Amino acid sequence: MKAPAPKTDNGGASGSPDAAGARKPKVATLIAENITIEGGVAGDGELHVDGVVRGDIRVAKLTIGETGHVEGTITAESVENRGRIVGAVTAKQVRLHASAYVDGDITHEQLAMEIGAFFQGRSLKFQRPAGAQQPQISAPASPSLPKPDGEPKSVA
Repeated sequence: MKAPAPKTDNGGASGSPDAAGARKPKVATLIAENITIEGGVAGDGELHVDGVVRGDIRVAKLTIGETGHVEGTITAESVENRGRIVGAVTAKQVRLHASAYVDGDITHEQLAMEIGAFFQGRSLKFQRPAGAQQPQISAPASPSLPKPDGEPKSVA
């Protein structure tokens, strides 16, 4: 008599009714080494590029393999690059591995570059929107400045 196999958590992928509320793991979409996409790619999932994309990419997570090549604007939460990017990148987290090549500006919150990565462009830190949780600078006791003619001027 065989003992029942121990239950393992597979992220709710089994489709069992008791897994209600558990999210299905998202499978990354692969653009293989021998594939070229002419046009944009958009979605809320993960994209892995080993081939060529000539167009803009807007996804949640983008991974570019060593043979991957993107010509266009990239917008994502996270970008890991081992291949080639020609165009602007906007992401919260950007990681350039040693084999990475980027010719374009990178707008980011976090940027990591390994030794050997090539990056030509500007590194721009995300600007936090006004009113976001920023340290408060103490205001002077009087919110007015004198005008050249001596009258106080309100500072807004």
